[in-house]
Formats: sequence, C-alpha cells, structure tokens
Amino acid sequence: MSEPKREKLKVREQRAFLVAVLDSKDQRGKERALDEIKGLIETAGAEVVGEMVQVRDNPDPATCLGSGKLAELKQAVIDTEANLIVFDNHLSPSQGKAVEQETATQVVDRSEVILDIFATHARTYESKLQVELAQLLYMRPRLTRMWTHLERIEGGIGSGKGPGEKQLETDRRLIDTRISELKRKLREVEKRREREVSGRRDMLTVSLVGYTNAGKSTLMRALTGADVYVADKLFATLDTRTRKWSLPAFGDVLLSDTVGFIRNLPHHLVASFRSTLEEARHADLLLHVVDASHPEAQRQLTTVMEVLGEIGVDSENPLLVLNKVDAVEDRSFLDVLHARYPSAVAVSALDRTGFDALARAIAERLGGGYEEVTIDSYPGNGKLLIILKERAEILSEEYPDERHVIRCRFPKRFRWMLEKLEGVTTNLS
Repeated sequence: MSEPKREKLKVREQRAFLVAVLDSKDQRGKERALDEIKGLIETAGAEVVGEMVQVRDNPDPATCLGSGKLAELKQAVIDTEANLIVFDNHLSPSQGKAVEQETATQVVDRSEVILDIFATHARTYESKLQVELAQLLYMRPRLTRMWTHLERIEGGIGSGKGPGEKQLETDRRLIDTRISELKRKLREVEKRREREVSGRRDMLTVSLVGYTNAGKSTLMRALTGADVYVADKLFATLDTRTRKWSLPAFGDVLLSDTVGFIRNLPHHLVASFRSTLEEARHADLLLHVVDASHPEAQRQLTTVMEVLGEIGVDSENPLLVLNKVDAVEDRSFLDVLHARYPSAVAVSALDRTGFDALARAIAERLGGGYEEVTIDSYPGNGKLLIILKERAEILSEEYPDERHVIRCRFPKRFRWMLEKLEGVTTNLS
C-alpha cells in the first residue's frame, strides 16, 4: 500500500480518530485515557469522530499497536471516514510511517498536536522563534517520512547518490542552518530577558506556574486587573506577562503569568521555551496554581513539579494555590488535597474568593515571616508613614510626650527599611 501524501500538518478542520496505547500500570483507566488528547484536538480545531484504547505493557516497536488492534483501527478509520489518526503517545518516525502505510491515513502523535497548537497560538517574536525551533528539531529525524516524493526516487548506481538522497541531504542542511540561526536569535532574546529580570531586582517577583488551563491568567486578571487573554482552552497563553500587584500590608510586587505545562510535554518545547520561563527561575516566589475541580489534579500537580525540576526550578518551594474551588462537586476531594498539602490556599479566581488568605500567605512567604515591632518616632515622619502604609499592619498608635509610638506587624525581610530611618527607634514587641 502506498504511503499517503503528506502536506504540512494542519490539524484544524480534520476528522480525527484518537488512539492511545496505555500501560497497564497507568491509573487513569481506559474510560479517561483520551480525555486530555481530546481536549488538545478540540483546541487545535479538529473534530473527533472515533477513539480506541489498547492496554499493553509495552507498545509494539513496529506500529505501537498490536497487529489485531491495527487491523481494527484500519476498519474503524474507513467506517468513520476519518482523515487523521492521532496517537496520544510519542511515536518514532518508523512507527508513524508503518501505521500510515497500513491505514492509508495521515498519522500524527501527541507531540505534533501540541506543536501545532503552539504554532497557532504564538503571537510574539520570541514565541514564534521558540515554536519554529521546536518544530524543526522534531521534524529533522522524520524527513524521510514527511516528504514522500523521496520514496519514489531510487538511489544512484554504485557508490553514487541518487537525486532522492541528494534532496534529503539538502533538506537536512537547510534545516540545520535554520536551527543554528534560531538558536542564535533565541540566545539574544534570552540575554535581553535576563537583563530585564535582573533590572527589576529592586522589586520582589511572584510567578504563576501550573498545568495548562488551571486558571492562571484568570487569577492574574482578578488580582491585578491586567488585560490578559483568558480562554477555556489548553495553552491559551504562551507568552510571559508581568504586571504590578499591590499586596495588602506588604507593598507592590511584580506578578508574572507563564506558559502552562502538560503531561509528556515535548522535550523540544521545554528546551525552546527556557527563556520564556526565565521569570519562573528567578522569581522570589512561585504560585503553583492547580485546578482543584479536575479529577486528575494530583497527577497534574506532579507533572508541573517534574517540569519545574527539568528547567532548574526548586519544585518543592512553591506556594500551592487550589483554584476553581467553586467548581468542585465533591468537597471530600478538596479535603484530601488540603490534608496532603496543609499550607495550600483555596481560591476561586472566577468568584474572587479566598484572595485575602492568598495575599496573607504570599506576604508571609515573601516577608520571611512577620514580627511585631514597636516603633518610636516624631509625629509627622513622612518617610516612616509611607513605609508603614505600604508594608505594615498597624495594631495600635499612641502619642506620649510629643512622640508617635506605633505597634505593628512588619515583614522581617524589610526590617532594614526602618533601621535606616533617622529619628526612629524600633523594638521587637
């Protein structure tokens, strides 16, 4: 059977048949195995017309599926009139080619779908460079499969190379040249971003991280009033956005939103988006936002921790934010998460609830804890009053003997601000 003609991948408006080969140890179960890839396909703009799950300890090295399931897939594609087969697995070039030849239908794997979504959602110069680099790195080992005209051209005589091999070598050289160029441009972007981040060290920074569609952008908009794009889609946000946030009884901080993570995120994407994640690597505090209403919240939480570790971020330190508590149907599920993560803060970005507790927890972390301080100064000390208005929680004020005595809760991190003021003495209460 001849291999189907392959055009540049366009998942949008395709009729997609979904396939997953599930390890018997996977706890998702067959009934939920395709939930995430279905969401990815819908985000990419395709129509799901059928699905199939096979449970086996090891994927078939030749076709991923077993021979019986492959025959079943071939018939199902005919019955549903699908023109695209989507595997929720990472396929080797030879596996994808073998399934295409057997079914006479274009095959894409999980990585290709995610790359296609990223390419559609990339808006800035930086994200477009990152996505193109990831696509080329993914494409290079698959050249012989992706350009099928080479299959019809035989090699040359003897040790010489035929036009097919020459074309393949030309394509590889062109890709390698473009990859080198993209890496150079991204290094320049990364240096600029590092300068921007280091130039903001006079302000504390907080970065939102989490699984895609956990509600990070909605939370950022609710906290800062920022006009950021919000949509009920996977990977709606690819670009880092930073806004000022006035934290009650603490002062101004910078809050950054970052690209969402996902299970089995293609390695090339993680590598390409390192510069975008610069904010997370240098943040004073990470807010790990979790969709508490999702049935696989624990799995998603673990995935984010693993990706954070991969990009060099301490994954144990973030403050856990259990978002979307308004959508939690079974409250016992939320109780389990709270019991497992007692320091987590429950919020609803949609209903704007839980924000006071979140602000206190963030201030506690950023401030290195609070201490009760008694401040003795002269009345009308403008510099002191400005600092206290931004940073302190006032407990009491007195004016004995023409002095101004203030008792307050103050962040330990900023104690130096009080100590450098003239005409001010401080004592721990």
